[in-house]
Amino acid sequence: MKAEIFSKILGSEFYTGVPDSLLKGFCDYLTDKYGTDGQSHVIAANEGNAVGIAAGYHLATGKFPVVYMQNSGEGNAINPIASLLNDKVYGIPVIFVIGWRGEPGVKDEPQHIYQGEVTLKLLEDMNIASFVVDNTTGEKELTEVMNNFSSLLALGKQVAFIVRKGAITYDKTIEFKNDAVLLREDIIRHIVSHTDNDPIVSTTGKASRELFEIREENNEGHGHDFLTVGSMGHSSSIALGIAIQRKDKKVWIIDGDGAVLMHMGAMAVLGSKKPKNIVHIVINNGAHETVGGQPTAAGNIDLVTIARGCGYEYAVRVTDADSLDRELILAKSRNALSFIEVSCAIGARDNLGRPTTTAKENKEAFVAQLRK
Repeated sequence: MKAEIFSKILGSEFYTGVPDSLLKGFCDYLTDKYGTDGQSHVIAANEGNAVGIAAGYHLATGKFPVVYMQNSGEGNAINPIASLLNDKVYGIPVIFVIGWRGEPGVKDEPQHIYQGEVTLKLLEDMNIASFVVDNTTGEKELTEVMNNFSSLLALGKQVAFIVRKGAITYDKTIEFKNDAVLLREDIIRHIVSHTDNDPIVSTTGKASRELFEIREENNEGHGHDFLTVGSMGHSSSIALGIAIQRKDKKVWIIDGDGAVLMHMGAMAVLGSKKPKNIVHIVINNGAHETVGGQPTAAGNIDLVTIARGCGYEYAVRVTDADSLDRELILAKSRNALSFIEVSCAIGARDNLGRPTTTAKENKEAFVAQLRK
């Protein structure tokens, strides 16, 4: 189904959410039509944030908002759904559009398998009526479903459309770019060249995939890296848990701007604890590149000032390879919580692979190396 038809059937004038690769056509359509200025479309920091924005829109207008997300975001959204939207509380109607990663019977990455199994069950438990959209769903059928959903929305309930891969398309290709020159894979190569045998915790998405392939090329094995393939936004928290128990190790975090925004409170906790053996590197391309390149708010904020405000003892932003190398060398020897933001271009190799080891194999190799 074309994204513009899908949007027309939903009948909403306001959209907010976190981009998803299965919803790329829908997200591209929204960005193309409405932009991201906030009047009709807001790309949120996380899915719970989107639910709050949607609730505010309804309070101000009385109209039905749409919240879009990958099904992994259901966890972030459960609290405000249950304690804010639910008709036993405020009864705020919202239409959810959810990409179904890890659908049972469909091959997917390990972090999506269990989430895919419980996607519909979570909605059922929250008393949210749902309908699965696939590439055979027609305009007439979807219109009938939406007509039925409208009566539930009028009662202050929530409804959800679960979208299978390839179900929603958009003919126009939206190109996202910035003015940065460094590629993320090259940035990670520089990081790896300076970390020696130190542990690295890398964020979800292409960063971990690139780190894995760099280790393969270098014949270094994967015991030094914990690949946070799921749980977006929690890499720095995982690293903190390691660092406070292993003060003899310099712990490096390879983070992304979208991940940092998703759970930015983690930076405040890091800053308050001030672990002297952590180097927090944020590769900032101002985009949710792994799921399509849609912009994040991080392209318009000062992460270095935020890090300093959170209590990081050293924070700097770099835009070129020489400056990056210099800061990595200094961070290696510095006995203080350090933050390095690296400006990054949008883009990755078309032939970028995925880890060939399982998540549990990665954990076991990492633990064995860490506990030596």
